[in-house]
Amino acid sequence: MADAAQRLRWDTVEQESALPGLGQRITHPEFAGTEFVHVRAKSLLNHVPAAAGMPFEWTINTYRGCTHACTYCAAPETPVMLADGHTRQIQHLRKGDAILGTRLVSGRRVLVDTTVDDHWQTTKRAYAVTLADGRRLVASADHRFLADGGWRYVRDVEGRQRSGLTPGARLVGVATFAMPGATVRSGPELLVVGIEDLGVEIPMYDITTGTGDFIANGVVSHNCFARPTHTYLDLDAGRDFESVIVVKINAVERLRAELRKPSWGGHHVALGTNTDPYQRCEGRYRLTRGVIETLTEAGNPYSLLTKGTLVTRDLDVLADAARRGVCTGVSMSIPTLDEDVWRGTEPGTPNPRRRLEAIAALHDAGIPTGVMVAPIIPGISDAPDQLEAVVKGAVEAGADRITPIVLHLRPGVREQFLPWLERERPDLLERYRRLYPRSYAPKVEQQRISRLLYRLADRHGGNRGRRVRGEERLPAPAVPASPPRPEQLALL
Repeated sequence: MADAAQRLRWDTVEQESALPGLGQRITHPEFAGTEFVHVRAKSLLNHVPAAAGMPFEWTINTYRGCTHACTYCAAPETPVMLADGHTRQIQHLRKGDAILGTRLVSGRRVLVDTTVDDHWQTTKRAYAVTLADGRRLVASADHRFLADGGWRYVRDVEGRQRSGLTPGARLVGVATFAMPGATVRSGPELLVVGIEDLGVEIPMYDITTGTGDFIANGVVSHNCFARPTHTYLDLDAGRDFESVIVVKINAVERLRAELRKPSWGGHHVALGTNTDPYQRCEGRYRLTRGVIETLTEAGNPYSLLTKGTLVTRDLDVLADAARRGVCTGVSMSIPTLDEDVWRGTEPGTPNPRRRLEAIAALHDAGIPTGVMVAPIIPGISDAPDQLEAVVKGAVEAGADRITPIVLHLRPGVREQFLPWLERERPDLLERYRRLYPRSYAPKVEQQRISRLLYRLADRHGGNRGRRVRGEERLPAPAVPASPPRPEQLALL
């Protein structure tokens, strides 16, 4: 899940900045090929808008970027739709490029061919617009998006006669692989759920086109679009996301201060909703341990989602917190036990069998545990024998709940995953274009896979007492709080 409320809420530690908004890159001998940037967070507790429909209101992320290097885990660079239906990052567009714009034809707004007439870089104050499907659109206050009621600025400016976006507005966009003649539309996934001033000026890219608009990140857009998350800090969304890690070195002291505020209501906090709190560098920085110690001491409820077996280092804290009802559970993402699939899709993560051992250790320590079989990748990790191996292993390890989540390809994640698929499994590329015209596989495909997994769980004695009408079970929570839905798991 994205943490738009947290972005750039920090000060640099080093005075000589090597990156916009960041300090110098630091290396450690035990992390070959990885660089770290130390920052001091201005706030650590991130509020999730109620309109986003998340099963939690507050999150904490001590790191930005992730060394797990999952093929479906990198944040996107802003993709602009080309005339052939493919996309190109906005910073790589050039004058004369053939792209898609829109025109009104017989009362319908449809895609048409156009060209980039000009392209330049500027620097402006950044605002983040968050959509219901998790997309984050970063732009200036003067930038306009097409909404149901016409063009809307990102933000109203006092004293000007203009119409700004507000939560509840619906933007207008297109499906992936759309071609000229396709009608643009508005849907529930394009609902605006949040707009936030990021508090910084960042490099942005602007283009003019023959139609006066273009399709960026699937949304009909007009001027000034910026690269979100790692990319708007001049970091590449692919390799840099995996190898340049932002570390909030004051996370523990900042959290203590925020928990002491009279306005803090002791809400449940979810850890691991963006980047993994137990990625390898936690072994050096120990920030996650400090955070859970602080939450436990304060009696503030929390839960964890991770792929990192390093979580077992903190069994003492988690077991004490579980006994006190503070730690409501730890969920481990284990998508497959197939060694070839694991090496191909999650090269930086711990071996999945080591993750099962971690589940067993957590269970033995009295900590509520769950396994999220996530993501299940159609044609790659969804065979009955593959799923049965995970289910059987999870049950034997003592997992209280087993939950399936089928792969979803949000804008940007798609741009990272499909090139990998074309390179590694070109035989599946056409199937994926049929399965994923949008972010999620068809419901019938999700239900097929879920029913299979729940039947396997029944066979091996998992998820006991969680029956619903028919042969399908409802996704069971790994912790008392409801589990994140697939579209909410930015970690995956």
